[in-house]
Amino acid sequence: MQQLTLKRMLEQFFKEDIGWGDLTSQAIFAEEQECEAFISAKENGLFAGAMVVKEGFGLIDSKIAVDIDKNDGEPVEKGEVIARLKGPAASLLTGERVVLNLIQRMSGIATLTKQSVLRLNDPEIRICDTRKTTPGLRMLEKHAVKTGGGANHRFGLDGGVMIKDNHIAACGSIRKAVEKARAACGHMIKIEVEIESETELAEAIEAEADIIMFDNCSPETVRKFADMTPPGIITEASGGITFENLPLYRGTGVDYISLGYLTHSAKALDISMNVNLKKMGEITKCRF
Repeated sequence: MQQLTLKRMLEQFFKEDIGWGDLTSQAIFAEEQECEAFISAKENGLFAGAMVVKEGFGLIDSKIAVDIDKNDGEPVEKGEVIARLKGPAASLLTGERVVLNLIQRMSGIATLTKQSVLRLNDPEIRICDTRKTTPGLRMLEKHAVKTGGGANHRFGLDGGVMIKDNHIAACGSIRKAVEKARAACGHMIKIEVEIESETELAEAIEAEADIIMFDNCSPETVRKFADMTPPGIITEASGGITFENLPLYRGTGVDYISLGYLTHSAKALDISMNVNLKKMGEITKCRF
């Protein structure tokens, strides 16, 4: 993740949540009151978001010390500590909800990605994400996919050319669409063509597309199309592929399988923050 971009994102998220101030924490805690906090997993999974914890609490208050026990990509079990925090109680409680929301989301995506890689069980095929991400969270969600062992598709519309049915219809043919894209973008940009039939596949091959996506094709069709595609062209399967039917695509020979559900349907991993409040020589334990 890009650190400066992350800081700017976190600033906006905190502004949205805090507004003019955390009324509850400011009313209850003395400014000098210190506490310790532990971020822990409440279920098994894969952790993602160490930088979010560090940068997030650092933005809230520079007095907060952060020690990370689990790095991105490491498995966590129920009850395991992910990070240990120490600093002003009010500041920790002001920042905890935004940070937890983000790492729960990221860890859920990383966990689902890892499960999908294991379920496919084909080292010749890379699983990747799509642009079906939560607006504003794309960088974090795509980082989570990589953390889980997946690959990233293009980050945005400016990351590569993807010619779909409407583009082809507007140009009149796959060949014309590829020619126009190549003339406009130059040799540094890859061109992907989405196809659904054997005729379209032949056109995309003849047009010398860099990548050909087999859209909404059965495992048998994907295998057939992959065999027909020259080795120099990258192949991708997408559409209609779920966690349940993913194993059917094992051994199809395609280079990538892009899965929208990695980011649009991932369940957040349950993660909590427990706080030990120090007051008059006693320690009071609270859970948030």
